[in-house]
Amino acid sequence: MAQTTRREVMALISGALAGVTLGGEAFAQATPKRGGTLRISAPANPSSLDPATGGAGSDHAFLFTMYDTLTEWDFETLKPKPGLAESWSFSDPTTLVLNIRSGVSFHDGTPLDAEAVKFNLERNKSDPKSNIKADLAAMDSVAVTGPMQVTLKLNTPDAALPGILSDRAGMMVSPAALKASSAGNVTRTPVGAGAYVFVSWADGEKIVVKRHEKYWKPNRPYPDGIEFSIIPELTTGARSVTAGQNDLIYQLPPRQKAIVERVSSVKVFNGPTLYVFQIFLNWAKPPFDNLKVRQAFNFAVDRESFVKAALAGLAEPAYMNLPKAHWAYDKSVAALYPYDPDKARKLLAEAGFKEGSVIEIVGYNDQDSVQRQEILIEQFRKVGMNIKFLNAPIAEASAAFFGAEKRGSGILAAWTGRPDPSLTYSLMFTKDAYYNGGRAPVPTELDEAIKASRASEDVEVRRKAFSTVQRLVMENAFVLPLAFQFELVAMNKKVQGYRPNLLGKPKYDDVWLES
Repeated sequence: MAQTTRREVMALISGALAGVTLGGEAFAQATPKRGGTLRISAPANPSSLDPATGGAGSDHAFLFTMYDTLTEWDFETLKPKPGLAESWSFSDPTTLVLNIRSGVSFHDGTPLDAEAVKFNLERNKSDPKSNIKADLAAMDSVAVTGPMQVTLKLNTPDAALPGILSDRAGMMVSPAALKASSAGNVTRTPVGAGAYVFVSWADGEKIVVKRHEKYWKPNRPYPDGIEFSIIPELTTGARSVTAGQNDLIYQLPPRQKAIVERVSSVKVFNGPTLYVFQIFLNWAKPPFDNLKVRQAFNFAVDRESFVKAALAGLAEPAYMNLPKAHWAYDKSVAALYPYDPDKARKLLAEAGFKEGSVIEIVGYNDQDSVQRQEILIEQFRKVGMNIKFLNAPIAEASAAFFGAEKRGSGILAAWTGRPDPSLTYSLMFTKDAYYNGGRAPVPTELDEAIKASRASEDVEVRRKAFSTVQRLVMENAFVLPLAFQFELVAMNKKVQGYRPNLLGKPKYDDVWLES
């Protein structure tokens, strides 16, 4: 694997986890053992169990159990490390060579070799149904250059690609299952090469996976299986853990922290993440096709008050798409939109915005989302903006806004972060990206700045490029960032080995159950 300056970069991120607490207890030192079923309360039904066609960030909690990725990320630093690709190197700036781990098979027995990797990467890049084409925009072609080696030819240098392959783009699906799935059954019956094999999915109720007995990582996984109970009402989900019906709940709302901490059988973890609540805007559609309206939208929100009222203070106000702890954070960009309702009203008047005009925003229908909506409705009302939320369950709402329907002018949702920040910006702010709700064009200089952020592995070169990216995004007000929510996970004390990560997306690599 190429040794790069990314170690320096990611070391700067690792400080973000300083001060994390885990219910006052140290991580378990006992010897892990196999057995038992890990029961998890999950807040949302997945949009799909096919990594290429799904569209919700909440899918990862399920996908990571069933699919291994070509690279993985270090829990504390997000630095890419070997996964299904045991090593990689750039033979030149536009040629990436991946050496695939031998002896790995998909759950259906299909060998995970170079041909399988080539099939997946080409599908992810070119399949009409793929939502991750932008992840692999730099990949021009992929060739099998050995039984266990693929070589990617790039159309532009892309130092971020090893990190990108630790996400959806690097999740390997059985080619045999895909070829037999002309009706798209892989979305419902996934076949990966991860630690757990898919068993069943009762829509909106439960997903069950079991241990992959031929998994390539020694002695992993420890549990016999995992049962995800889909419980959108997070208060009910928390109660299921405190009552012992489930073992763990993730993405717990901040208001629950004080409640679960009082239960002696439960331990709590909380810490900073890249998980940001924001309003994605369709800037191809009125009223957000007008720059001054988008800017007014950003000036209208009192983020400090939003954090206190909606997130019990367990969050950092967000003025851009990266938090203060991140190595690419730019303080000057974060200063662009202080709370200024007078400035918001002035911009709206200049834009010819009719006071009280209804702006339809897609939202989620759970209790905490509705509370966040109510706070924002009142803040926008003070500057003459009448916000109406069109609510639906997470998967349905996300598909309605980002998919073909193009419902609403925005969506109040969360961006769950990506291992490399260049992927965050390319997935939201390039013309054909899935999370660009209107698939609307962006300034040429923004495209160029995103490419520049991936052209070098030098820390300072990348930092400077990201400053340009972030300034262009926020000066154009393509998004309304609100708050970086801290991770909050509650679990029974019999759950051992759980480790936090900066992405805030749970993985269960080392989790085991004490009798």
